[in-house]
Amino acid sequence: RMGQPPPPAKPPAAAAPAAAALPSVDEVIAKHVAARGGMDKLKSVQTLRMSGRMTMGPGIEAPVSVEVKRPQHMRMEMQFQGMTAIQAYDDASGWMIMPFVGRTDPQPLSPADDKDAEDMADMDGVLVDYKAKGHTVEMVGKEKVEGTVAYKLKVKLKNGDERFVFLEADSFMEIRNEGKRKIRGSDVEVEANFGDFKEVGGILYPHSIEQAVKGNPQKQSITIEKIDLNPTIDDARFKMPASAAPSPA
Repeated sequence: RMGQPPPPAKPPAAAAPAAAALPSVDEVIAKHVAARGGMDKLKSVQTLRMSGRMTMGPGIEAPVSVEVKRPQHMRMEMQFQGMTAIQAYDDASGWMIMPFVGRTDPQPLSPADDKDAEDMADMDGVLVDYKAKGHTVEMVGKEKVEGTVAYKLKVKLKNGDERFVFLEADSFMEIRNEGKRKIRGSDVEVEANFGDFKEVGGILYPHSIEQAVKGNPQKQSITIEKIDLNPTIDDARFKMPASAAPSPA
């Protein structure tokens, strides 16, 4: 009828509840550092020695030790059948001695293995001080890792490689990382899982590391039995020794 107010408009349909906003990269990394023991504790470790066992397949087990020293030195030794294999990085480049395949003289690492060794030589991991290291990190979202909710971060390393790091949403510890690696000339997806976190000197370290090529049931696992913080390690341990072979006349 004329003169009557129009009927009230229908209330708008209730909006779906917004997904909880994801924390920023820096918030998540700050929690990750705090969960591990805090930046002061991490930075107080100048040298690190880990020893344990590596399992490379059914019945194939070898003692392994890893030494790391700031700024970026690393040496890994593995004993097998009375021989010692060495892979090392001296803050600029890597080398190896592989007697299992008949190489008893030191050899420079391939570019792909060199990147891996450089990575192992980063004592704090790629997320800590990532900007100063020249890496970029972006938040991808949340994803389940074997039933556990984790934040998925995409890391672009200074050297151009990319990888995904998964931080468990409750503990903020790194439980998995994934990336591409060159193995015998072809790109493969490699996955590493971390577990059995134990405190050493006020810092949480994983004592179980499992690595595998995606889709390959064969896994390589490392069980850490002992971690020493700040042992005395001579810089010479990381330098490539002169070849023992006589130089050609």
